[in-house]
Amino acid sequence: MTVLQSPEHLPGPAHRRPPPSPPPRAGQAVPALPAPRGPLSRAVVAALAAGPPPGPARGRAPAAHAVRRAGTADPYGEDLQLALHTCYELHYRGFAGVDPDWEWDPGLLRLRGAMEASFLAALRRDTATRPGGTGVRDALEELLTEPVGARGVTHHLRDDGQWWQLLEHAALRSVYHLKEADPHAWVVPRLRGRAKTALVAVEHDEFGGGRPEMIHQGLYAGLLDELGLDPSYGAYVDAAPAVMLATVNMMSLFGLRRSLRGALVGHFAAAEITTAPAARRMARALERLGAGPRAVLFYTEHIEADAVHEQVLRHDVIGGLLEDEPGLAGDVVLGVRATGLLEDRLAGHLLGSWRRPPRSSLRRPLPGSPAGSAPPGVGSR
Repeated sequence: MTVLQSPEHLPGPAHRRPPPSPPPRAGQAVPALPAPRGPLSRAVVAALAAGPPPGPARGRAPAAHAVRRAGTADPYGEDLQLALHTCYELHYRGFAGVDPDWEWDPGLLRLRGAMEASFLAALRRDTATRPGGTGVRDALEELLTEPVGARGVTHHLRDDGQWWQLLEHAALRSVYHLKEADPHAWVVPRLRGRAKTALVAVEHDEFGGGRPEMIHQGLYAGLLDELGLDPSYGAYVDAAPAVMLATVNMMSLFGLRRSLRGALVGHFAAAEITTAPAARRMARALERLGAGPRAVLFYTEHIEADAVHEQVLRHDVIGGLLEDEPGLAGDVVLGVRATGLLEDRLAGHLLGSWRRPPRSSLRRPLPGSPAGSAPPGVGSR
């Protein structure tokens, strides 16, 4: 592949074929609060459901004991990950009936900070023990080489996957894809020069290149609608296990903290490097199983776009960032490797659930899925 030196090489809107029909507007809905999964998420949901944030004279909610509990909770567990997801969603679309001022409530931010500290410490610890080199070049090169005989989730769906497994995968990925590229927008004001110009060019493409009907979030809503799934924003959060929520929470964590701007850039690069080959496999899986053209379009769009984005992110975004701030190299590696860590955990959960005897990977199985669920595991993407 030709190495791109400038975001000017990004494909423009004229190169895009229009979707067969407009994406469903149901994807624009504001979600309801999720069902709690433990004391942390119960404290967050109860506070948000109780009305506007309390005034200083009445103290702050959630209570201090929830903050203390965050330090001992499983950083990858259902309770902490759902509580963190719920806090982060206040920075996106919020929740139906929840006062938007909760977004900046000091008490809630204190609890979120405690949960973030636990999650970030786990990511730093577990990425440090993963095999491979420690430099940025090493981390990126690992992503560019797929092991011979790799059998990840997209390989399985392409070759052997069943319809119900395809639906589960689509429902789980909706937790991110219905807000695709939004977490990465947080880093734009934290960059400058070549890195900022290049990243904005990639984001422009993610958001449709000036064509609202081609925004990737809308294309995914079209995929869900074509598959007979609910295209509403947040529709499958209650069904998504912690291993899925963690992949999205990581993006929000990196994006909302200026100190982690290097990690967000590393994550974005890792995602774009691995997307094009995975998207090609997913397009074949959808075609093999008889999915309609709107479902296939989401992935064929990514085959072209992300192959270009990969080069821009590696050479212009990461290159430009490290020219300006070479001290952020370690955080770039953290972002790359944390992406691999969490995607491997998710893949392990999916493949572990779908192996014999097959069980649903969702907390709330879809119609037609086997009942029950499997515990999270570790596998390959």
